[in-house]
Amino acid sequence: MSGFSAADLRRMLSRLRDVMAGIGAVQERLDKVVALIANDLRADVCSCYVMRAGEVLELFATFGLSQKAVHSTRLRVGEGLVGEIAAHARPLALADAWSHPQFVYRPETGEDFFRSLMGVPMIQAGRVIGVLVVQTREERPFNDWEVETLETVAMVIAELMAASQIVRREELFQAEGNALLHVRLTGVSLHPGVGIGVAVMHKPHIRIGRLVSDDPVVEEQRLQTALDTLRKEVDALIDSTHGDDFADGYRDILEVYRMFADDRGWISRISEVIASGLTAEAAVQKVHDDTRVRMMQVNDPILRERLQDLDDLANRLLSILAGGGMRAELPDNAILVCRAIGPTELLDYDRRKLKGLVMEEGSPTMHAAVVAKALDLPVVAQVQGALNRIDALDQIVLDANAGQVVLRPSEEVVDLYMAAVEARTKQKAAYAAIRDLPAVTRDGVKVTLNLNAGFLLDMHGLTETNADGIGLYRTEMPFLALPQLPDVKTQETLYKQVLDGAGGRPVTFRTLDVGGDKIAASSGQAPEDNPAMGWRSIRLTLDRPSLLRQQLRALIKATAGRHLRVMFPMIATVSEFQAARRIFSMELDRHYKQGGRAPLSVKVGSMLEVPSLLWQLDSLAKCTDFISIGTNDLMQFVFAADRGNTRLANRYDTLSPAVLNMLASVIARCKAGNVELSVCGEMAGAPLDALALIALGFRNLSMSAAGIGPVRAAIRSAVLADLEPFVRSRLTSPETSLRESLRAFARDRGLSV
Repeated sequence: MSGFSAADLRRMLSRLRDVMAGIGAVQERLDKVVALIANDLRADVCSCYVMRAGEVLELFATFGLSQKAVHSTRLRVGEGLVGEIAAHARPLALADAWSHPQFVYRPETGEDFFRSLMGVPMIQAGRVIGVLVVQTREERPFNDWEVETLETVAMVIAELMAASQIVRREELFQAEGNALLHVRLTGVSLHPGVGIGVAVMHKPHIRIGRLVSDDPVVEEQRLQTALDTLRKEVDALIDSTHGDDFADGYRDILEVYRMFADDRGWISRISEVIASGLTAEAAVQKVHDDTRVRMMQVNDPILRERLQDLDDLANRLLSILAGGGMRAELPDNAILVCRAIGPTELLDYDRRKLKGLVMEEGSPTMHAAVVAKALDLPVVAQVQGALNRIDALDQIVLDANAGQVVLRPSEEVVDLYMAAVEARTKQKAAYAAIRDLPAVTRDGVKVTLNLNAGFLLDMHGLTETNADGIGLYRTEMPFLALPQLPDVKTQETLYKQVLDGAGGRPVTFRTLDVGGDKIAASSGQAPEDNPAMGWRSIRLTLDRPSLLRQQLRALIKATAGRHLRVMFPMIATVSEFQAARRIFSMELDRHYKQGGRAPLSVKVGSMLEVPSLLWQLDSLAKCTDFISIGTNDLMQFVFAADRGNTRLANRYDTLSPAVLNMLASVIARCKAGNVELSVCGEMAGAPLDALALIALGFRNLSMSAAGIGPVRAAIRSAVLADLEPFVRSRLTSPETSLRESLRAFARDRGLSV
C-alpha cells in the first residue's frame, strides 16, 4: 500500500459502493468486493468471514485462497487469528502470521504461501458481524494508516452487508420452545413496580443510506450544522426541566450530557474520518463503533456505563443528520425494550404512555436508570437475550419487584398480575392514609423511621413518606454518575442541596463507599479476586487521604450553621475509625482557622458491617458518637455468603437465631456505652424483619422510601409487650430461621406484614 492516499481510499470506497449496490446475487457482489480490495490494496489475498449462529465465523468470500474453502472453512470466535480478531473486536497486523501462537492452519484454504496478515473486525450497530482479512506472500509489516484504511473499508462493507441481509436475523438464534407459550426472562430490578403492556423496540441504530461522500467539505459542513442542532436540542431539554418537580433528580445529568456533546476530541475524530471519504453519517457511526469497542474492553464498570451516554449522543446526531422524525407514536401502554438507552433518548418518549423499561444491559448508576427512577418507571436490566426473544408489540408483564419479564402471558397470568397491581394500589393508598401518623406501637413505643438516599431525586421520598430524616446518604452515588471526581466546590453545592431538600430534618452522610462492586472511575484499581472484602470504602480513602479530606472539607463547609452527622463505612478496627476521625478533626480545625462558620453540632459515627468490630464495641463506644448497622454487608460476612450469589440467596436468613442473638448483644453493648444505635440495611425495610428488630430493642431504622409505609403500618399494628417476649423466647431455638414462626404470630394477631 505504499503511496496509497486519502484520494485513493475515496475512489476505492466509491467503487465498493457501486459493486454492493449493483445487480446480481449477494455472493457474486461479495466476490467482486474482495477482488477489488485485494487489487487496490496490492495484497495477494482478501477474505471476508461472516458471523453465523453459535458464534462461528464462516469464510464467505475470498480472492487468493481456494474457492473450495468458501462456506466450508469455519472458525469459532477465539479460534485462530480470525477468531482472535472477532473475540476482542480489535485489529491485528502481523508481518509473519505463521509465528503467532494463535495461528491455526486450515489446509483446505491453500494459504501455505502467504506470510503476512492484517485483519479487522466488521462492526455494525456496535456488534462484530464478521472479519475482513488481507494477506501477502512476503513478510510485510503493516503501518497504522494501512490498518486505519482497512477498518474504514470494513465499516462500509459491514453496513452494506447488513442492508443486504446476507445472514438473516432469525438464522442467528436458535428457536426455543413453543412461541405461543409464555416465556419468563430474569434480570436485575433497578426500580420496583409492575408494568403491563406491549413491547416497543427502542432501536436507536439508524441505517445509513449513503456511506461514501463525493465532497468532504460539504460533509464537514453538514456535521457542524448537525452539531449545532444537537446542542440546541440538549439546551431545550435542560430548559424544559425548569419548574418540573420530576426533573430535579436528573437535570444535573443533562448538564453532564451537554459536556459530552462539546467534546473536541470526539468531534475532531469524526472530521478526520470525513476527510478520508465517508459521509458525515458514516463517519459518526465509524468513530462511535471504534469508541464503543475500545470501551467494552475496559473492566471499570463506571467507565463502561458512560457507553450509554455515548450511544445516546451518536444516535441523536445520526438522527439529526438523517432528517429526524424517526420515532413512531407510542401505544398507550408501552414497555420499552432496548439493549441500553441514554438519558435524553428516554426523555424523548411520552412519559404518560410508558409503563416500564427492559434492558439487556444497565446498572443502578447509569444515567437512564436515574431518570427512570425519577419518572417512577419499573425497570428490569441485564435481561439476557431480550432483543432476540422479544418482538415488537409482544404482550409483556414487567415484574420489576421480582426482576422478571413475562413474554406473551396467558390471560390467567395477566389477570393475576392485574389483581396484584390493584392490590398494590389499594395498599399504597392505605399507607398514604397513615403517612402523617407517627410510627408508634399500640402500647405507645415510638420508632424513628429514616430514609436511605443516594441521589437528589431520593429527597422527594421525605415528603412522600413523611420520614423523620435521612439515616443514610450514600455520597458515592453522584461520584459514580459523573465522568470525573467532583471537586470540593461541586461537592459542597451538592451537600447543601441535600440539606435544603431535607428541610431541617437530620441527615447522616456516609463518606465514600467506593471500590469492590462500585469502583471509582479515577481510582485506577486493578481487578480483585474478592472485591467485597478488598481495597474499598475506608481502606481506600485512608490510603488516599486527599479524597477523604476533600469530601470532609466539603461536608463541613456545606453544614456551616446546620447540624453535621458523618459516618465512616467498612470500619474493621477501632484504629481505622480513629484515623478517619483524626482527618475529620484536622479539616474541622482548618475550617475554623480560615474563619469558617461552625456547624450547629457535630456527630461522627461508624458503620458496623465487619464482624471483627463486634469484639471491639466497648473500645469503639469511647470514641464514636453513634453506630449504624449495615445489615447487607454484615450478613454476607457473618455467613461467608456472597449476597449477589443467587444460589445462596435463600440459604441463610436475617431472622436466624444466630443473627438475632448477635444484634441483641450489640444493643446491650451500645446501651452500656451510651452510644446511639440504628439499622440502615435492607433488613430495616422489611416489615417482618423490622418487627423483630423492634422486639430486640432497636428504635431507629433507616430504609428505602418503598419500605417506610409498610414498616410504619406494621409498627402501628403491633403491641410490643406481646411481640418482645415472643421473639426473645426463641433466641435459643435450633431453628434455621424464626421467619415462619414470626409470620404465624403476626397472622394470628392481625399484624400488618
